[in-house]
Amino acid sequence: MYEGRPVFDGMEFRASAVSMRPRVEIGGEDFRVAYTLVMVDPDAPNPSNPTLREYLHWMVTDIPASTDDSFGRELTTYESPSPTMGIHRIVVVLYQQLGRGTVFAPQMRQNFNLRNFARRFNLGKPVAAMYFNCQRQTGTGGRRFT
Repeated sequence: MYEGRPVFDGMEFRASAVSMRPRVEIGGEDFRVAYTLVMVDPDAPNPSNPTLREYLHWMVTDIPASTDDSFGRELTTYESPSPTMGIHRIVVVLYQQLGRGTVFAPQMRQNFNLRNFARRFNLGKPVAAMYFNCQRQTGTGGRRFT
């Protein structure tokens, strides 16, 4: 949720609407289970030429089931999406961890590879994922296909 507003797949946001860190609620009933939440931009810096893909915007680990992201360890602080060109997809993925304290922060935000990261820390397949679209504050129109 961004400022109390639920987020659904494919929603459109201006950069100003996602400037503050979202609140992400984690389901489940077993408090012994921990999750890792990752937010990336596969379209950075430009959807036509994504040379920084995937750009890591946020990472929180060790989130207990039935809580929200504030109960986890923020390994990579939230950096709001702020596209300068085009409409960017912002992808949020949730993984179940094998144990607490088993995931460590990456060195860089740009050229982050979510698939390799999940493999390295034995996160397996995502248990949940969603995306939204984000464009610069003064952007106009929707995606254009040629």
